[in-house]
Amino acid sequence: MTPRECARLMGYPDSFRIPVSDTQAYKLCSQAAVVPMVEYAAKLIALQLNLQEKASEAKAVEVPQDIMTTSRWTKEQLKLAFHLYCQLPFGRLHSRNPEIIQLAQLIGRTPSAVAMKLVNFASLDPAITSTGRAGLGNASALDKEVWAEFHADWEKLALECLLLNATLRNEVDSESVAELDSAELAELQDFFGETKRVLTEKRVKQHFFRRAVLSSYRGRCCISGLSDARLLMASHIMPWSYDKKNRLNPSNGLCLSAIHDKAFDRGLITLSDDHEVMLSEQLKRSDDVFVVNIFLPVEGRKIEMPEKFIPNLAFISHHRNKIFVDAAV
Repeated sequence: MTPRECARLMGYPDSFRIPVSDTQAYKLCSQAAVVPMVEYAAKLIALQLNLQEKASEAKAVEVPQDIMTTSRWTKEQLKLAFHLYCQLPFGRLHSRNPEIIQLAQLIGRTPSAVAMKLVNFASLDPAITSTGRAGLGNASALDKEVWAEFHADWEKLALECLLLNATLRNEVDSESVAELDSAELAELQDFFGETKRVLTEKRVKQHFFRRAVLSSYRGRCCISGLSDARLLMASHIMPWSYDKKNRLNPSNGLCLSAIHDKAFDRGLITLSDDHEVMLSEQLKRSDDVFVVNIFLPVEGRKIEMPEKFIPNLAFISHHRNKIFVDAAV
């Protein structure tokens, strides 16, 4: 190997100047830490840090023997129904929806019964009732209990529903897997044991959050109106690392185009308590043609409000006061 090839192995770019003789370069490279290796090892170590916590969450779900035979809705059935409610647009809460039919078959209910239960949950959603749509209005005490449990800890309940769903599916189809597409599954093939399981759980949780947020906003960016799902992001208002219990809370999400998502994440734009777009001084002073054409016209514009799960004002306030770049000015 040449000294340059050794340097590349250690992670140095080709622009790095080697100011010593070849012999000395070989000695120095042999004593250096291999940067790519250290980076890769660090990522694997980071994944292991939360394994004990994740393992406690991923305990086997005990499915009651009568979950598919009792005439009364069980709590497990209601959790699965609410889990689906979060991921469907309000206009698709009907018995012809294939996802509703699939859940009905899984829990031993009729599609009509499941659709009615989802509309019952809608009667508890302030974003729905504030527009004059009242749902069926006869949500049970157990419906309200499940609603409250999800809002208390979205991540715990979302994972529980994942495991419950997988447990029931194994009774019908041993080949069924978590809600991951083939590309996502392929990315996990190089990981084994606990690491692979944790990665799979994280992907499924992110999948749930994305579906919940995009369905709430009818699949459109709430600032620009863009409706191409390939260019839409489920943006966290309160950062993922800040509040574990609200990582998957749809009220902690905005449906944004990729460019608006990046600007929001970097604190270049934020929202007022009236849900109006606020631009940072950095953007307003920019003479970049793209910024002038894309960002300046939306200043002061109210976002398109979601059908479900209105953005939590406490989360918006945190973003505006802690992440927005003008907050420190």
